[in-house]
Amino acid sequence: MKVKSVSIKDINRNQIYKLLRQNEGLSKQDIAYQLQLSLPTVTQNLNLLLEQNLIANTGTIGNTGGRKARAYSCVSNAKAAIGLDITRHQITIVAVDLSGNVIQIKRKNEPFERTDEYFRLLGMMVQETAKDLELEPSKILGVGIAVPGLITEDHQTVFYGKILDFTGETLQQFAKYIPYPSILINDANAAGISEMWVRPEMTNAFYISLSTNIGGAVYIDKQVYTGENQKSGEIGHITIVPDGLPCYCGQMGCLEAYCSASLLADAGNGSLEIFFNQVKEGKADKLKIWDQYLWHLSIAINNIRMLFDCDIILGGYVGAFMDEYIDTLKKLVSLRNTFEHRADFLLTCNYKTEAIAAGAALPFIKEFIDQI
Repeated sequence: MKVKSVSIKDINRNQIYKLLRQNEGLSKQDIAYQLQLSLPTVTQNLNLLLEQNLIANTGTIGNTGGRKARAYSCVSNAKAAIGLDITRHQITIVAVDLSGNVIQIKRKNEPFERTDEYFRLLGMMVQETAKDLELEPSKILGVGIAVPGLITEDHQTVFYGKILDFTGETLQQFAKYIPYPSILINDANAAGISEMWVRPEMTNAFYISLSTNIGGAVYIDKQVYTGENQKSGEIGHITIVPDGLPCYCGQMGCLEAYCSASLLADAGNGSLEIFFNQVKEGKADKLKIWDQYLWHLSIAINNIRMLFDCDIILGGYVGAFMDEYIDTLKKLVSLRNTFEHRADFLLTCNYKTEAIAAGAALPFIKEFIDQI
């Protein structure tokens, strides 16, 4: 990530911009009072932000000595970032504005291939998104590419990619036809970034991605903790049943083997929605599968709680259906917990879809905002 020297002027401007992001329609006097800055300082920085089209006059408010004060707000569409979610059979692409809002979503059913044709397609989808939104190149901050693999610290290389059989693949190939700054990012880390973005009050959390593959992400002081070797949060490969069912990784008894979304989708004729509809209908065979799923998941959740003592967010494909069953799961988790009789630390995701793609784009938004 880029690093620049920071002056008092930079800090003041950044504080003003972030205040306007949180509170639309503030006057100069409001800003000066809330940040304890002088009116000349506020005026100078507002003028700079206006020149950059990052804020705008959005009317007037109140009365100040007989005159109405101008109101200022952020311009969310001043810049945007693009995120890609790469899976075995599909590409999802989103565009995200400076407020973190998803302003466009597209999906394409396309089997993953390590071919020039596939990487050219990624470039075409990015360019089409920019064209659809009439985004000039200068407005696009970057492109995040989320993949189901472990990524080197510099966001350049997949060093473990057994799911898509693409260990060793590089950003250089993925972004070969993408004419914007780009990064590779682990899919679970990306999804967690989305959740932390919409929960600004949250400082520490563990995000569980309950999708075709199980992933996890650790957030400490609002930052992804990747571990000494970029392998933290890989909850899919903790052992919950010693010498249990085989996992694709070669080990036995991994959480992945018991809580993959595929297990539920396969029981619902290939559809999670069908499976959960059948659970609601009370079909005995589906209820048994779901009960076993929750029982195994509760083991993993309790272990995470013992290790990190933080909030735990359930996301991914299954997490999107979890609202109706969270109380049942909380009871199972509470029964295992030595120190707590309630599991209110267990939360369902706010992002029900597109969390991965949006989270892949958000690092560019955050970096830009931090450096305003």
